[in-house]
Amino acid sequence: MQDIIRILIGILVLGLGIPLGNWLAKETKEELNIGQRWFKLIIIFSLLGVLISLILREDALLFTFAFIAIVASRSLRKK
Repeated sequence: MQDIIRILIGILVLGLGIPLGNWLAKETKEELNIGQRWFKLIIIFSLLGVLISLILREDALLFTFAFIAIVASRSLRKK
């Protein structure tokens, strides 16, 4: 039961990454144009981190890398 609650809290925090990424994109339009290549690299490395943490069964790392990937990808979508 405790694991289910921990997973649900992690999913809720991941859901907060969507509005946070949208807000960052709105507030930092100039930086997004300049650093678009770096945001793409961050997304790729975060997704690799998600895969590695799935293999290692590390929930904290999984949610951390997924949150970073969500925020960075949402920031790139809002140009």
